[in-house]
Amino acid sequence: MSIRDERKQQSRQALLDAALALSTSGRSFSSLSLREIARHVGLVPTAFYRHFQDMNELGLELVDQVALHLKGILHRLGQTYIAQPHTQAAFSLDLFFQAVTHNPDPWIFLIAERWGGAEVIRHAIAREINFLIADLTTDLRQVEVVRHIVNVQDLHVLSDILINLSFTWAMTWMNISRQYQAEALQQQQAQFQLQTLTQVNLIFCGIVNWRGAASMPSE
Repeated sequence: MSIRDERKQQSRQALLDAALALSTSGRSFSSLSLREIARHVGLVPTAFYRHFQDMNELGLELVDQVALHLKGILHRLGQTYIAQPHTQAAFSLDLFFQAVTHNPDPWIFLIAERWGGAEVIRHAIAREINFLIADLTTDLRQVEVVRHIVNVQDLHVLSDILINLSFTWAMTWMNISRQYQAEALQQQQAQFQLQTLTQVNLIFCGIVNWRGAASMPSE
């Protein structure tokens, strides 16, 4: 890559980073203008068009980047769960909350724009969440406790539950961090971690005894 191409890529990424930062600071992505984003990174508005056709194109790429980040986190957590049979959920959840604390912006963006964003962004997020669910379904097939489940659709439903729970957990974790400080923060975080661990254990206890929809008694 030439120096010119490298600088162009840096400017492009700077615009994406600015859009993420601005849209997670109490603003919605749809309220941002290309002029505002360009100004935030020290570019003239016309320079924006060297990288993106319009705000929708920038938003779609931002969704892709954010989803890729979350996919990496969730996949690593799934692999950790598989590789740590004795600590499993507690260890994976601790890593999850560390990841949210370290980089909350992708979670804030996806959660906020999933329901309240522009239509094109909402559709893109819905598509990426379906990909996340499909990836987790693949990972779950390696987990010993669910290997008796032969119906892939059942695993897909389980993945849907866990992915949507992860967004709820992330949102609650970030809200706790905003509302409490010092010792009170630690107490609230510990209490919430125990709650999430209980939720996971209840889900997997149910899975152990799951016979599949096809074998369930009819009403």
